[in-house]
Amino acid sequence: MQASALKHAPAHKDDAPGRRRQRLALIVDDSRLQRHILGKAVRAWGFDVVEAASGDAALEMCRDVSPDLVLSDWMMPGMNGLEFCDAFRKLDRDDYGYFILLTSKSEKEEVARGLEAGADDFVSKPVDLNELRARITAGDRILQMQRELTGKNQLISQTLRELQRLYDSIDKDPIEAKKLQQSLVRERSVVFDQGQVSLLLRSSGHVGGDLVGFFRSGDNHLGLYAIDVSGHGISSALMTARLAGYLSSTAPDQNVALELSREGAYRIRPPLAVMQAINNLVLNEMDTEHYFTMILADVDLTTGKVALAQAGHPHPVVQRKGGNIEQISPGGFPVGLIHDAQFSQFELHLQAGDRLLLCSDGVTECPNDMGDLLAEEGLETIMQNLHDVTGPAFFEALIWKLSEFAGNQDFPDDVSGVLFEYQARPEA
Repeated sequence: MQASALKHAPAHKDDAPGRRRQRLALIVDDSRLQRHILGKAVRAWGFDVVEAASGDAALEMCRDVSPDLVLSDWMMPGMNGLEFCDAFRKLDRDDYGYFILLTSKSEKEEVARGLEAGADDFVSKPVDLNELRARITAGDRILQMQRELTGKNQLISQTLRELQRLYDSIDKDPIEAKKLQQSLVRERSVVFDQGQVSLLLRSSGHVGGDLVGFFRSGDNHLGLYAIDVSGHGISSALMTARLAGYLSSTAPDQNVALELSREGAYRIRPPLAVMQAINNLVLNEMDTEHYFTMILADVDLTTGKVALAQAGHPHPVVQRKGGNIEQISPGGFPVGLIHDAQFSQFELHLQAGDRLLLCSDGVTECPNDMGDLLAEEGLETIMQNLHDVTGPAFFEALIWKLSEFAGNQDFPDDVSGVLFEYQARPEA
């Protein structure tokens, strides 16, 4: 069959899905008689056949069809079989083509040249049809394994694409949840006449269980709170969203830490009473196994007096104007574990230039590459080094220092904090 017969030869792309296609053999020889003899035999063995009288013509055919089997004479005018084999291997093909060189050459060096060019097997001329059929059968087994492997690879690729699509879909929700959780902290820094509040909320994953915030009341008081819900992930984040509603800065009528005075203005309740109320709300109204640590501070902006209630949260840290560090607190029991839990309240006093830090255990329990924790002493050292750094820049520097200590920025726990820097009015 000459090149014109190519129009009637089957190609890979025309195969019906799900049905095994007829195998295609390409016979390349400058002898018409040799092509006729080989073609007749190969058709009898279940192949469709296309023929070419030269390597150049065969290469042109292979740009349109993908033969499973190539029988090519070595010695031909123009492009010989060895050169055709090398060019054939460089074609962009979906499937592998088994290439047999027909040659009278038997020297080891010539065989090595053929293998280097990409030949799979050799048959000596004159061709023994029984030997040729045996070698084609062996090659067909290789092709069958290759087709099975290709099919399995395609199935794996399809499965990986589907898994990636599902992962992207699953990953989209936590990303949106992270945006919503971060929106719970509406303002990261607010300056008052009597000082400045700065907030830090950094989750170890998409979402976390930490929450920080503040709220004001009409009696010149400021409420500060830091919360760390047990666990990680979506359920912990949902818990923080519920707690944010209990301590809302925009809806004072829903804030359990505020109450109406006789004059009709909202004022802060004692932190101890607030802690007890939240504990009862969690145990009575929330069907959850989560509990949380918490610290709540009531700051009198006029006098600098601070009343605090602590429930298992890390100690509040006071840094005096001169740089000295104080950590004083009773510890306390976490919120949401048992009914009628006993919480305690304590006080401290801020002078102009002092600052108060409430942070989660993601800071003090941050490990280095040796497994050693930063601890309270490490936090004190950082604060002393950052004594002159104020506002949001303090938390940026704190994260940098933690990264240096840990050796990377992928902290194992959420990192959060509230920094209140007190500056009393001159008349105070």
